[in-house]
Amino acid sequence: MILFHPHKHDRAYPDERSREVMLDTISFFEAKGKQRLKEDDHAAVWYADFLDFVKRERIFATMCTPAGYGADDARWDSWRICEFAEILGFYGLPYWYTWQVSVLGLGPIWMSGNDAVKHRAAELLEGGAIFAFGLSEKAHGADLYSSEMTLAPQTDGSYRADGRKYYIGNGNEAALVSVFGKIQGTDDYVFFAVDTSRPGYTCIQNVVHSQNYVSEFELADYPVTEADILHRGDEAWNAALNTVNIGKFNLGWASIGICTHAFYEAIHHAAHRTLYGMQVTDFPHAKALFTDAYARLVAMKLVALRAADYMRSASSEDRRYLLFNPVVKMKVTTQGEDVINHLWDVIAAKGFEKDMYFEMAARDIRALPKLEGTVHVNIALIVKFMANYFFNPAEMPDIPRRDDGANDEFLFDQGPTRGLSKIRFQDYGPVFDRFDLPNVGVFREQTETFKAMLFQARPDEDQTADIDFLLALGEIFTLVVYAQLFLENAEIYGIEEDIVDQVFDVFVRDLSGFAVQLHGKPSTTDAQTEFCLSMIRKPAVDATRAERVWKKHVFALRDAYEMSP
Repeated sequence: MILFHPHKHDRAYPDERSREVMLDTISFFEAKGKQRLKEDDHAAVWYADFLDFVKRERIFATMCTPAGYGADDARWDSWRICEFAEILGFYGLPYWYTWQVSVLGLGPIWMSGNDAVKHRAAELLEGGAIFAFGLSEKAHGADLYSSEMTLAPQTDGSYRADGRKYYIGNGNEAALVSVFGKIQGTDDYVFFAVDTSRPGYTCIQNVVHSQNYVSEFELADYPVTEADILHRGDEAWNAALNTVNIGKFNLGWASIGICTHAFYEAIHHAAHRTLYGMQVTDFPHAKALFTDAYARLVAMKLVALRAADYMRSASSEDRRYLLFNPVVKMKVTTQGEDVINHLWDVIAAKGFEKDMYFEMAARDIRALPKLEGTVHVNIALIVKFMANYFFNPAEMPDIPRRDDGANDEFLFDQGPTRGLSKIRFQDYGPVFDRFDLPNVGVFREQTETFKAMLFQARPDEDQTADIDFLLALGEIFTLVVYAQLFLENAEIYGIEEDIVDQVFDVFVRDLSGFAVQLHGKPSTTDAQTEFCLSMIRKPAVDATRAERVWKKHVFALRDAYEMSP
């Protein structure tokens, strides 16, 4: 079964502890039940019961401690981390969030050479602690260049930290906060570990009304010694960005979890509702919306799984993950919004009702593309890879499915963040050629038209400086990469041809829509508009295939799952 199902969780694991973590987490939420889940959400209750469970069962200690620093069952294993994030998202974004910001807070610690702080973090995890990532500031968000947090050198070799941080999850109860700033009087960046129990740390407020505590905190004359320093200079800068590579990849998995639960709830409601003498699921537009939602959700999961394979197999010689990672952060999360929109168009007012999981899903799915910053931040990063991806392919190793129980050591030794435009990729063509399916063929023709436009009507200097133009261009490129990752995993997981062609029915329509957007941009040239018109294509229509997918895979889920009351 492609989608997560709490009552049929029969995945294969390389070790019993991984299975135990997942099943125990599922059992915790099913025992809590939907009514209590919703009551806590509406009352913005701090999730102390969940954190008590995490402490009691050593969940974060197992999942967030690299091998060698904790118990024998602890390792940083991206495959099981993805699944854990999906499960937390399935039951509610707040539970995912407290774990997610702990992952971010731990990133600079595990990347540092400060072994004493590492061992302390491991001990704290074993005791059930949570962590925080002190990067953003109120005036400039995550603009690292403008950080106003400072460390002032003292005559005895120590420092005093002063400044405020904003949008910092877990700031109320984090045991340690990894704080980013600058050495006063220099341009040197620094990461240092802050103990929230010490004088000089003040949690000022929760800036949102939520179960989450998204804090503003202040350091005022907070004492820092060399023993607290995690990184300096370029290493601090690299640690900030490399931590985002690890931690915010999980945004996509939260979207997948949210959409999966919402899908079960929406199709169950629609299949049992009669309007004008018909079941809602008999209306052609409802069937089409549910089928599109299912196709998008399947693609989200397979793409995110495949990107994780590249992350786990990465090295200083193979950095392809630096393209695939932001594709997940941007594309999977925005696809999640599309899935919820499709479902909402069917269930309509039901999606607002207070006892529905969907009410939370419709609100929280919007947050995930924005927790990374904005879509344009990721697209601006993604387009740096476009020239090499299309025009300078290289012989690169094939990456297998990585569901083995390994510790992902490279993720904490990623090295400098520069040189993105030099990263090479395999030719994307062969994986498309291996699928002799109508809509894969149409999409391939659209892709080759786009590639021809980049060569024959390439964007000029003014266009490459125009973010509005680049956003439209980047959406098309991102979809091509997304489709490649989907096909690679469709092979690995043996996905039926009907589903693959149905997914590409969606991709063809999406690329056509992005071509229309690019066509309409003020700076698009006449030559480029002609290419855009050539990219606008209708999918290969196959009503019998669509009906097979509907009956076998979509409508078949109408009574698959309801959360315990």
